[in-house]
Amino acid sequence: QGDKLWGGRFVGSTDPILEILNSSIAIDQRLADVDIQASVAYAKALEKASILTKPELEKILSGLEKISEEVSKGVFVVNKSDEDIHTAIERRLKELTGDVAGKLHTGRSRNDQVVTDLKLLMKNSISVVSTHLLQLIKTLVERAAIEIDVILPGYTHLQKAQPIRWSQFLLSHAVALTRDSERLGEIKKRVNILPLGSGALAGNPLDIDRELLRSELDFASITLNSMDAISDRDFVVEFLFVATLLMTHLSRLAEDLIIYSTSEFGLVTLSDAFTTGSSLMPQKKNPDSLELIRGKAGRVLGRLVSIIMVLKGLPSTYNKDLQEDKEAVFDVVDTVTAVLQVATGVISTLQINKENTEKALTPEMLSTDLALYLVRKGMPFRQAHTAVGKAVHLAETKGITINNLTLEDLKSISPLFARDVSQVFSIVNSVEQYTAPGGTAKSSVTTQIEQLRELLKKLKEQA
Repeated sequence: QGDKLWGGRFVGSTDPILEILNSSIAIDQRLADVDIQASVAYAKALEKASILTKPELEKILSGLEKISEEVSKGVFVVNKSDEDIHTAIERRLKELTGDVAGKLHTGRSRNDQVVTDLKLLMKNSISVVSTHLLQLIKTLVERAAIEIDVILPGYTHLQKAQPIRWSQFLLSHAVALTRDSERLGEIKKRVNILPLGSGALAGNPLDIDRELLRSELDFASITLNSMDAISDRDFVVEFLFVATLLMTHLSRLAEDLIIYSTSEFGLVTLSDAFTTGSSLMPQKKNPDSLELIRGKAGRVLGRLVSIIMVLKGLPSTYNKDLQEDKEAVFDVVDTVTAVLQVATGVISTLQINKENTEKALTPEMLSTDLALYLVRKGMPFRQAHTAVGKAVHLAETKGITINNLTLEDLKSISPLFARDVSQVFSIVNSVEQYTAPGGTAKSSVTTQIEQLRELLKKLKEQA
């Protein structure tokens, strides 16, 4: 095991199955760029601490630059003996620069090295996810502005409830997603704390300038305690939780649109670009894009649960169990990034079927309006609710819609009903009465759109 970074104390070779289980190179190759970036900064700190001479620093930096070029061109070679990306880069650096490469790891442990690399990668990844999320929110908001006059049924318990604007529906999802954007911004604050210089667990004994490292790597601050720094994966859990909540919101949006796009509902039609067909049934047009969004939510949740389970049984400082964190983060970053782009495509290309939305607006949906009519005549709401419930039952008994009950029928339930009751049965009048902030009246929806546009500007600044 003499070729291992830790091989001096061991005799013989590692069990081949353990070699496979122990190796993370297939996953953490993705850290190559940030690992080189962190090594460049650490080399400069070693030179300042007089561990490296100026010529040695220049030799190491030149070697790291060469490796960076190989990585970017896709020609960096990983050997079978390289158990992780840190080992591979150090091995290649020695090939290029000789024994001076062995000085680079002075005072540094893979414990503080890997958590630094992961934070560097996540800083960029969170920004990418945030950018795609803001694009989806913008797409929802701008579509809401364009189609503000479309009215369709609102549902509770998947039963028709009250008329709402299509824009109110779109904005409801946009608002939920703004909270996800805000949470991503909060995570970045805790990711942006530098652990490098913490060593294996006790700290760094070589008078390493951690403020220099912080400045070189563009972190906001340095970690307070070395033991906590190398074991901390709170930022991973937070990211996975926020991603899970984001995917839960996207899953709900997907489920709504899957239902609305069925032939039974027919409220929206999805673009061919975001649907697929059946290998057997030629007529099928399946909402696979939305079903995959819904399904991927479970995948992301699984990653969160797996990391929580890994962490909950660990003693303090570094344990090899933590190797599981990177695969979870990388998978979730890739999944969420793809899902956000697909969701944006679906929203920007779907067609709202106005004829079907109008047909779906039935008089029974105005039952609450009828109760409010009685309230405005002085009846307590609970009594009004009961009275209109009787009117609904009477209409069902007669086999007619509630708006076709005669004035005499209604008066048999309450003498407060008068000829002006006919004005209640207007869909437009119904939605226009909800003028309180957050409601579905046109004025309120317009205000929501304006507020969300302003919020998007602020969120873009933190992304």
